[in-house]
Amino acid sequence: MEISPYYEKKIECLHCKKDFSTLKVRSKFIKVADTDTDFMPIYAEGDVPAMYYNVFVCEHCGFSFTEDFSRYFAPGTAEEIKSQITTKWVQHSFNGERTVSEAIQVYKLALLCANIKKEKHVAKAGLALRLAWFYRSLQNEAQERRFMGIARDQYLESFSTEDYASTQMSATRIMYMIAELSRRLDDMENATRFFSKVIESQRAGGEAKVVEMAKERWEEVRADRDKKNTP
Repeated sequence: MEISPYYEKKIECLHCKKDFSTLKVRSKFIKVADTDTDFMPIYAEGDVPAMYYNVFVCEHCGFSFTEDFSRYFAPGTAEEIKSQITTKWVQHSFNGERTVSEAIQVYKLALLCANIKKEKHVAKAGLALRLAWFYRSLQNEAQERRFMGIARDQYLESFSTEDYASTQMSATRIMYMIAELSRRLDDMENATRFFSKVIESQRAGGEAKVVEMAKERWEEVRADRDKKNTP
């Protein structure tokens, strides 16, 4: 009997506390062939894009979230979610295989919930970044740039408030993401400033792989600048 790449997981909604089922991908079916310069995973042909399933959508109240969301709701935010999401929610289950357009739908919903709930900037940046990746896979450059801009700005906020401190993201990686997304958005001022910061972090024991990537990108930025300045 052939094993399915998916399995069902029971989740308790952070908002309404009711249980619902969601699909997850078995780790042995997650094969990343390569990664882009902003860490977008490039899956091998025919492989399951696991990140489509990182957002949990409560079929009862519509609240959408990831494992990065905190359990805490600031005063007034639960009521705000009820009025902006739940009252407009048509009961619907996303507990099935997702297409890229469904992944976009659920991530946009999660980003809206994250904004209402006042989640950490680093969590909102991650959602926007993945939306940019989905649009990149569809070759929709306008929407890709839109969500890269949102992700970059949220990473900037995260960097200045240090709200990434208790997450898997390090200061080195946050700075790299600001720099690389700025480069892709043609904001060379922020790109050069933050690539420099990443390279300087090497002295304080910054992540070697990320520092190496920053050096490579920095060389590309410099080569592009020289090319533009050559008469």
